[in-house]
Amino acid sequence: MLKSLLILITLLLPALAIADETSQRPNIVLIMADDLGYGDLSCYGSKNCQTPHLDQLAARGMKFTDFHSSGAVCSPTRAGLLTGRYQQRAGIDGVVYADPKKNRHHGLQKNEITLGQCLLDAGYRTAMFGKWHLGYQRQYNPTFRGFQQFVGYVSGNVDYVAHLDQTGVFDWWHGAELNREEQGYSTHLITEHAVKFIRAQHEQPFFVYIAHEAVHYPYQGPDDPAMRKAGGGEIKSAKREDIANAYREMNTEMDKGIGKVVAVLEELDLTDNTLIFFLSDNGANNKGSNGALRGFKGSVWEGGHRVPAIACWPGKISPGTVCDQTTISIDVMPTILELTRVRVPQGHQLDGVSLAGLLTAQKQLLSRKIYWDYRGNSAVRQGPWKLVLNQNRKSPVELFNLSEDLSESKNLAEQQPERVDSLRTAFEVWKKDVTQSATPQPEK
Repeated sequence: MLKSLLILITLLLPALAIADETSQRPNIVLIMADDLGYGDLSCYGSKNCQTPHLDQLAARGMKFTDFHSSGAVCSPTRAGLLTGRYQQRAGIDGVVYADPKKNRHHGLQKNEITLGQCLLDAGYRTAMFGKWHLGYQRQYNPTFRGFQQFVGYVSGNVDYVAHLDQTGVFDWWHGAELNREEQGYSTHLITEHAVKFIRAQHEQPFFVYIAHEAVHYPYQGPDDPAMRKAGGGEIKSAKREDIANAYREMNTEMDKGIGKVVAVLEELDLTDNTLIFFLSDNGANNKGSNGALRGFKGSVWEGGHRVPAIACWPGKISPGTVCDQTTISIDVMPTILELTRVRVPQGHQLDGVSLAGLLTAQKQLLSRKIYWDYRGNSAVRQGPWKLVLNQNRKSPVELFNLSEDLSESKNLAEQQPERVDSLRTAFEVWKKDVTQSATPQPEK
């Protein structure tokens, strides 16, 4: 009998070791706002919006002042975030539109390895709530891209109340099936499902991706009626005229929801073993605030892609830290993989770098170049220097020193021709590389 017991213990030891290793891995809460500008949080200087819960996260963790989305609009940044690759390489370099006359048939292809898939394969429970925008067809549903649970919408935005996309098509999913029964304000529903998922996790580490609709249009506060009609069109009588107030209400509800997520982590004693990372998918449009930055959503000036970002992990990230190092959203996946001790499949190329040492020990990152390219407008950044191409018709070549000119108002291209040529050459090499290796999209 003793011999049998020893054999049993020997067999169980590897499994127990794996279980113990898994239990020590941090939980991950990744939160993305939609169209939230660099100046839209009170901890970033907003006067219109008060965001006490996000302010508290920043006070308890790290606030980034030079963080960027990899894209200047929705779909590309989301593709880059979830693959750790420039979205051009991942095959989604522009918006995936709801209009079937455009590219509604495009999506995140199966050969693209996602953060959700990597963590799921490593024993994490995974879920996504909110905005997908990486493919409308069922085959692109998040439940086939590494997320065990999904509640939300697959388009670029929905009516916050009626859950209709811009073409008037109903777009609210539970898993890979439409759910016409669930009613409510989208921001509240996203929060409720995220909290429910976290509350259900006790034995395994989890990864939850909370992709808020706020503060993207339609501009609807929590007490507003539906604005869109099934089949297309708007209910004009329901349209908000005071957009600034609607914007503030939308931001407030998102902030409250993030507060509820933090509260359930504290209630379940999960705070110290949970990394919360918050960011926006691009800069604000002209209804929001990008602070002193030039440009808006869709541009490769700073206002299009320098965004608020906050990381909080009590005991691991020093409270009240301000990070001024240049970072980008494609860094999030390699960061999380390192912190969770999960490897990307061999031979798969990531373009971002891990920020693990920066977060936990404020280590300096190695010098590198980062790139933006959207609709023929391009930019490349190295250190404080930024080359902008074709964004300005009057001056198609612009060079800025961001350490002295954050508002990109002093074009130094004529004074620094060699630097312009060097950065332009680097961009052309990068562009050729990501184009040649891009994951193809299917023909219509």
